[in-house]
Amino acid sequence: MATTPLPLPMEVDDLTPEWFSAALGQTVGAVTVLDRHSGTTGRAHVALVGDGVPLTVFVKLPPFDAGQRVFVDSTSMGTTEARFYRDLAPEIPARIPAVWFSDYEAGTDGDGDHYVMVLEDLTASGCRFPTPTDDDIAHRARDIVEQLVPVHARFWTSPRFDAGGDLEWIAPKGTGRGDGGAAMVQMALDALADRLPEGFVPLAEFYVARSPEIMQLYRAGERTLIHGDAHLGNLFVDGDRTGFLDWAVLGYAPGMRDVAYTLTNSIPTEVRRASERVIIDRYCELLRAHDIDLVFAEAWEQYRLFSVYSWVAAACTAAMGSKWQPEHVGLGGTARATVAAVDLDALGLLHERL
Repeated sequence: MATTPLPLPMEVDDLTPEWFSAALGQTVGAVTVLDRHSGTTGRAHVALVGDGVPLTVFVKLPPFDAGQRVFVDSTSMGTTEARFYRDLAPEIPARIPAVWFSDYEAGTDGDGDHYVMVLEDLTASGCRFPTPTDDDIAHRARDIVEQLVPVHARFWTSPRFDAGGDLEWIAPKGTGRGDGGAAMVQMALDALADRLPEGFVPLAEFYVARSPEIMQLYRAGERTLIHGDAHLGNLFVDGDRTGFLDWAVLGYAPGMRDVAYTLTNSIPTEVRRASERVIIDRYCELLRAHDIDLVFAEAWEQYRLFSVYSWVAAACTAAMGSKWQPEHVGLGGTARATVAAVDLDALGLLHERL
């Protein structure tokens, strides 16, 4: 993907006709910002005027809030996603946003990382965004996992993640970095325990006490490229096909991490209970079509284990109040993930394995 000789924009006001012309390789006569908001990234919905350019695009930038920028820079989330869209997106055998431009560079003089992604306006493309209350949520749960299979299969145990490989930069972005979220789980335990289902407290207390050992368990099993954050808020539907947004926490881990993350975090409890075994069996079946032999018993144990990872992610989001997601989203995901962990006796599995 071509780079632009102009500096990468850091603010919405930097999205000028001159910059878009250089980035898109077409003359852009006018730029209108239709909407802007900020969370873990800055986002702008932009209309363009010019021949051969899209009428509207979705632009991702560093967060507009200085404190959020510091957090995102510390995790490399922004540069990771920009690098994904710049270098790896053409290889992904799944529906993802079309990429008009993406690039990144390390910040200088303490101004933080620079990155920008100019992506397809999915709403303008006729796509919709799924929710747990959709009438077709049971079908969507199955389709999400089926759409993940080609991605996982393509990169399954690939030597490209090894030292010297072109995907070496992804290899460290797996499970089990830092404290595994233990400090934030403690924050959730202190602030939210009385607002969450039975089972949250014993799992939280065990996780905070034993997180380094649990993270060692996460590393077991054959690994592949994973989306890393495949909850419903990071998905879209094009026709009847599920697509994947927000690749900022992609990683190198067992594929079942994505499956568990989706099913235990986002899918309504009654739907998950009714379909999870069938879906995981189908996941194994589809992998076999790619000459990958993951037996159901192993996949099921991985699923139980990674339900803990999904639960941690939800608990960390809830611990942040409304800084990452609206509070009800974090609490809802944590409640679903807690019930799933209890259903799957994830704490019992941890006791057995440790």
